[in-house]
Amino acid sequence: MYSITFAISKTNSMLYYITGGERSGKSSYAQRLALQLSDTPYYLATSRIWDDDHRKRIDRHIADRDDRWVSIEEEKEISKVVKKDSVVVIDCVTLWLTNYYMDTKNDIQLSLSQAKAEFDKLLNINATIIIISNEIGMGVHATTKIGRKFTELQGWMNQHIASHADKAILMISGIPVEIKNS
Repeated sequence: MYSITFAISKTNSMLYYITGGERSGKSSYAQRLALQLSDTPYYLATSRIWDDDHRKRIDRHIADRDDRWVSIEEEKEISKVVKKDSVVVIDCVTLWLTNYYMDTKNDIQLSLSQAKAEFDKLLNINATIIIISNEIGMGVHATTKIGRKFTELQGWMNQHIASHADKAILMISGIPVEIKNS
């Protein structure tokens, strides 16, 4: 196992960005980090339930958390539910972006501007935010135009989030690799 180290900024706010491929250990790492930072962290789920397989995945994530966690569900306006002085895990950017992408009828520019505007509101909240994302552009190349456009959207949003992060971690095969530490 590995140790988790962290630093608290002068304002007590901190933005951790955790990214990696599917099943790379992002959520487990984020949850362990949150529990080191708080006895009662928040878990903000951004997903809509798309099908039975997705419901099972959500149920698995819920089962991974014990009663120390406060669960919140919000599909798009995540800044409205992050409380001041809290520690919150936002899981995940990919599902959150999917909500914008679907609601804008796959308009990549509108989705990106709306998501950036909402994310930027988080930067004004005095809280410790651990935000999880996926590096879908490192995986299989999408065979559809919609899939390729979403991959671009995800990549641009990941860059935006990472540019504001105090600390960024890339998860590879369950191993955290620090890629930014401001």
